[in-house]
Amino acid sequence: MIIDTTEVQDINAFSRLESFKEFYGIIWMLVPILSLILGITIGVLVIVWLEREISAGIQQRIGPEYAGPLGILQALADGTKLIFKENILPSRGDTRLFSIGPSIAVISILLSYSVIPFSNHLVLSDLNIGVFLWIAISSIAPIGLLMSGYGSNNKYSFLGGLRAAAQSISYEIPLTLCVLSISLRVSNSSSTVDIVEAQSKYGFWGWNLWRQPIGFLVFLISSLAECERLPFDLPEAEEELVAGYQTEYSGIKFGLFYVASYLNLLVSSLFVTVLYLGGWNISIPYIFVPELFEINKVGRVFGTTIGIFITLAKTYLFLFISITTRWTLPRLRMDQLLNLGWKFLLPLSLGNLLLTTSSQLLSL
Repeated sequence: MIIDTTEVQDINAFSRLESFKEFYGIIWMLVPILSLILGITIGVLVIVWLEREISAGIQQRIGPEYAGPLGILQALADGTKLIFKENILPSRGDTRLFSIGPSIAVISILLSYSVIPFSNHLVLSDLNIGVFLWIAISSIAPIGLLMSGYGSNNKYSFLGGLRAAAQSISYEIPLTLCVLSISLRVSNSSSTVDIVEAQSKYGFWGWNLWRQPIGFLVFLISSLAECERLPFDLPEAEEELVAGYQTEYSGIKFGLFYVASYLNLLVSSLFVTVLYLGGWNISIPYIFVPELFEINKVGRVFGTTIGIFITLAKTYLFLFISITTRWTLPRLRMDQLLNLGWKFLLPLSLGNLLLTTSSQLLSL
């Protein structure tokens, strides 16, 4: 049997072309994910710098000023220092749980960013259950904290992990009920994109903030508690628990907990923007300046850029409120924290859900 050399060369060229297409497809699939991770990293660095500057202003201090212009590279310098520090493992602890705990806390929060729409055409995964996927994934983070506390073989760390689990359960239920109220009454969908588009008709007056004011307040308090921010930072109250579940950690593993707290704060702020503040939509009513609503029709790139800017502006406004709250209010006791969640926020969110469903049934 005689095989033509030209045919063999064509077959080899075709196989190389197919391999190149597969490789190109994999690279193109990773580009949005890596871009999102890069943007999240920059956002966290900005939040750390903002918190130091705002806290310095509140306490009449100077704040960071030497690392880079206006001290903006201070967070990067701290992260580099933690990378090169020694990782110490407790001799009698469970090293597997001790090492896996910080990774679970960070990865579970990073996955939540996949359903956040930063603009009209900029969302990694538009799912029908997007909001509830965030709640389900965020429920995994306290498991990592509990594993870290148990694996440390330290009663202070274990107590901090138990506090983290109790606090997360107490405040996730009201938070979920607030999200359910929005899905049932306002948007009839759990997709984050649909929720934003449902608020786009009347500009500022179309926000869910005015339709669900009780839900907004409950969501605001619950999200701060979920992020373990003051006045709800009982799991890592360094004055009482010697830093809680972080007591035995050092180096990059301690840095992962530090990053996880700011990642959680950023994702909570983004969800406040998406659920209650109209997302990427311009806040001016259509009847006043109708020309501004033609931005998305001018060009996809320009409209997406404007949408990202509006989303981040609203997000960092909420971040400013969260940072100011941390450096203004004192810490709650553990009994006060649990009473606030179970005896006040839970009945309030249930009543809000009952009012929402009742009004929807009457409108049919």
